[in-house]
Amino acid sequence: MDLGLKGKAALVTAASKGMGKACALGLASEGSRVLMCARTERDVVAAADEVRGKTGAEVVAMVADVTRAADVHALGQRARDIFGGIDVLIANAGGPPRVDFEETTDEQWYGAFDVSVLSVVRLIREVLPSMRARRWGRILTIQSVSVKQPVDGLVLSNAVRPGVAGLMKTLAEDLGRDNITINVLCPGKILTDRFLSGAFRAGLPPEEYARRATSDVPLGRIGTPEEFANVAVFLASERASYVTGVALQVDGGVVRANV
Repeated sequence: MDLGLKGKAALVTAASKGMGKACALGLASEGSRVLMCARTERDVVAAADEVRGKTGAEVVAMVADVTRAADVHALGQRARDIFGGIDVLIANAGGPPRVDFEETTDEQWYGAFDVSVLSVVRLIREVLPSMRARRWGRILTIQSVSVKQPVDGLVLSNAVRPGVAGLMKTLAEDLGRDNITINVLCPGKILTDRFLSGAFRAGLPPEEYARRATSDVPLGRIGTPEEFANVAVFLASERASYVTGVALQVDGGVVRANV
């Protein structure tokens, strides 16, 4: 199936590893031109080199922290300079830390809002002008299944991430007039460094931690970044032209809610 992504310009944030990197690779494999950003120069340059080497696509690396307004604006300017604008945004960022409610500070609440919500707001502001001008766009934000149901121990994530889904629903009507779709992706247990960090907290070898973590997954295994990226790339494509305002879990069946 031709996904209609050849020549499209994509911005993927937090793209040096895990789901972000897999999304960048998936888009580049479809012929998209990709701007990849992350906070650590060595990591994002290495990831961009890998994606470029595997796909032959035009791939650019840039250091940026999406919680900094100046960095987000610089990303948008770089995209305009090299691509003339952005067709596809995959807004990705690290999540709030695991902490007990009674131990949370105001600073942690502000930080959770900044990384999960305000970073997405800033990124959308940067890409909208070129999408509106082209009357075509795909906006995706990577959040968590905590949008659909609380995750044990993630009080900050459970509280702020559903707000992003509300934002997407709110924007869908206005952006739809310009043929721009906007959706939320809600990963469950995906085999990333962030997921495996739970093994250290649990005092278990990574293999044993991953095995135990499958107990509530109907498919009986942990998902891969590539499986997640397959869904993201489809939603970013021309083939998903009638899907907008959706919060879609990619979780092996963990979420049992009917919405």
